[in-house]
Amino acid sequence: MRRTHFAAALCALIFAALPAVAAALEPAAGGAAASGDPLGSESLLRLAGGLLLVLGLVFAVAWLLRRLQRLQGLRPGAMRVVAGLAVGQRERLLVVQVGEEQLLIGVAQGRVEKLHELAAPIDAGAAQAAAGGFAGELRRLLGERKNEPGGEA
Repeated sequence: MRRTHFAAALCALIFAALPAVAAALEPAAGGAAASGDPLGSESLLRLAGGLLLVLGLVFAVAWLLRRLQRLQGLRPGAMRVVAGLAVGQRERLLVVQVGEEQLLIGVAQGRVEKLHELAAPIDAGAAQAAAGGFAGELRRLLGERKNEPGGEA
C-alpha cells in the first residue's frame, strides 16, 4: 500500500509542476511571438519541446516505479506464492511463503482463509517437476511423437 501512496504523491508533484513548466515555455507577454502566427515555427518548436518534456517525465516516472517494485521484492521477509491450484471457477488453493513459513490458504470471491500451516516447506520447482505441469506434459508428448516410427524428425 505504501508504494501506491508514493506513486500518487509523485503524480501529484508532476501535475503541480506542469503549470510552472508551461509558464517557462510561454513567451513574455507583449513580445513579438505573442502577436505572431500561432502556427509559426517558433510556436511549433515550443509545443514540441513541451510535449517532449511531458513525455520524458512520464517515462521517468514509469521507470522509477518499475525500479521501486523490483527493490520491494528483494527485501528480506517478502511474501511470495509458491504454488497454486484452481479448485473451482473462482476458488483457488495457494501455498504462500512468508519469511521461512509456508501457509496453505483458500481464496474465494470476497474471502481469504488460512487452511493449514505447513510443518515442512515444499519446493515449488520440485513439486511442479513431479506433477509435470502443462509444459512437462507437452514436452513428453512431443518427445514420444518424435520417437515413434513415421513421426516428425
